[in-house]
Amino acid sequence: MTTTTPADLRTVFESGRTRPLEWRRAQLGGLHRLLVERGDELAAALRQDLGKPATESWLTEIGELINAITHTEHHLAEWVLPRRVGVPAHLLPATAKVRHEPKGVVLVIAPWNYPLQLLLSPLIGALAAGNAVILKPSELSTHTADAIARLVPEYLDREAVTVVTGGPEVTTELIKAKVDHIFFTGSTRVGKLIMAAAAEHLTPVTLELGGKSPTYVHDDVNLTHVANRIAWGKFMNCGQTCVAPDHVLVHHRVHDQLVTELVAAIERMYGSDPRSSEAYGRLISTQHTEELIAKLPSAGIVTGGQHEVSERYVAPTVVTEVDPNGPLMAEEIFGPILPVIAVQDVDEAVNRMNRLSTPLALYLFAEDSSVTESIMDRTASGGVGLGVPVAHLSVPDLPFGGLGPSGMGAYHGRDSFDVFTHRRAVLRKPLAPDTLRMIYPPFTGLVDTMIRRIIAPQRRGRLRNDRPHHDDQGPSTDDR
Repeated sequence: MTTTTPADLRTVFESGRTRPLEWRRAQLGGLHRLLVERGDELAAALRQDLGKPATESWLTEIGELINAITHTEHHLAEWVLPRRVGVPAHLLPATAKVRHEPKGVVLVIAPWNYPLQLLLSPLIGALAAGNAVILKPSELSTHTADAIARLVPEYLDREAVTVVTGGPEVTTELIKAKVDHIFFTGSTRVGKLIMAAAAEHLTPVTLELGGKSPTYVHDDVNLTHVANRIAWGKFMNCGQTCVAPDHVLVHHRVHDQLVTELVAAIERMYGSDPRSSEAYGRLISTQHTEELIAKLPSAGIVTGGQHEVSERYVAPTVVTEVDPNGPLMAEEIFGPILPVIAVQDVDEAVNRMNRLSTPLALYLFAEDSSVTESIMDRTASGGVGLGVPVAHLSVPDLPFGGLGPSGMGAYHGRDSFDVFTHRRAVLRKPLAPDTLRMIYPPFTGLVDTMIRRIIAPQRRGRLRNDRPHHDDQGPSTDDR
């Protein structure tokens, strides 16, 4: 564990060291070099922790981070600029702007399922915004945590960015320390504890949690393509993805055919024996393996179900005849077990979705756009994938975050910069001419009339801000 304390980081931050654009660019460049030059070492650590194929690690973790850094470097000079805003007529002459300032010392707490990407992705935004940063990797993904603790000081400013390793007791102490923002990715249960502890210092938090992300398959789609995409999204990282399809609701007319196609898709991707496939990962621990095995039903397994606790292995599994009150539907599965449930129509699918807590993602497969629009209008989720699961995380300009039990706040792209930025309002009005003298006490009838007619006028017709918005108008300078 590092000896650098939050107080040490605050001293560095208050010195102004992290504010210049040059420092921010240097740190982003260092992080980029770390990932490129030591990517194979990191992939090897991910392999030890989660059995991840190197290609999958480059696709879902290392490559994602490199793309995010490149996007941030391209836009950072624009993001840091103050934003001019209008001033009411009665305050003129004056100017107003919003400054984008770093929050200070921020704490990033990462989970074990994507232990590299979900630790360093928030770091990109924190560095871009000019903060000092405490990184707390998960103690369960030990090899990745050790690699990060060893490599980060080689490439980043070690006095402004520190890695703290250890178990839950270390996390507890960090949360108790006074920091300026906490960014946590993990379970809803722990998220509640983080938020409660942050309340002691009124520390703002971003919570990226999870939930039972549903998938709906309509009866008008190419089921072979749909099965390929669902199997890919579900079984990557051995099902340990917060936005993986948790379960599938499928129109009853195509239920059996979809199940058949899912079985075929799994064999195409992982062979007849996924246990020996180089493309299939492993669960994080024997404890998690045992918990998943306990959820397997005694009947209704269409394919898979094989397991070996000592190897942290559970085969890609498709289950039908799912008990709506059973363990598979009680909470997020977070493993390679996919329930497939027949529904009579869209209404039943929507009702089932709304009986569960708001999920982090929702996936819809339907050629009829009125079906997808209807479902989106009647449900809530952090994000939506139409025709593809998981991939929305790869779009830098789409905010990624949950709603209610699935999270609070969002990041990625500009949103990553914003979440670690304080937008500071600045109004500048010259002392001369002193136009405010017209509203100084004592109040006269003239002042009262002016206030009523100029400062607080009655609404007449449609105001300027009532203009309808059209997507093709292009971005406004006041968008952010």
